Amino acid sequence: MTHGIAWTRHLRLAAVLVAAGFLSADRASAEDLVVEYDQAKLVRLAEPADSVIIGNPSVADVTLKSTTLMVITGKTFGITNLIVLNAEDRIILNERLMVRADEQRVVSLNRGGAVQSFNCIGKCEPIIKVGDEQSYYQTILRSAEQKRKISEGEDAGSSGDVGN
Repeated sequence: MTHGIAWTRHLRLAAVLVAAGFLSADRASAEDLVVEYDQAKLVRLAEPADSVIIGNPSVADVTLKSTTLMVITGKTFGITNLIVLNAEDRIILNERLMVRADEQRVVSLNRGGAVQSFNCIGKCEPIIKVGDEQSYYQTILRSAEQKRKISEGEDAGSSGDVGN
């Protein structure tokens, strides 16, 4: 057996173990507050909050919608902590916060070293994920930016990527 075939078998086994949750370094514990990347989650508090502290604001954003309702948005993959205090500086919430990928119905197409990601609900649509091939990532990012500009009434220009 060549080293390439053995290496491929090891990679397949690792992929199966990661999918089953046995090798994941980022596995969430039962106590973790988990938010998916690029998604928002509502969290109700038992009492009114006065202050919100996020350990690493590049991982997640937290906004108080009201004194008892928080909106947590996953900004990038990672783990940080979240502390919520009341008006007397007593801790209401102190939890580890994990932002992870929402892998349901996401397909990664691997062509040699190039990776392209697709959301496959009904039909497959291109999405961008960290780790995607650079030119694919940039093309999808430019198309998304043009779409945003059009929806906000801005001049989207004509860089030619819409619809591709």
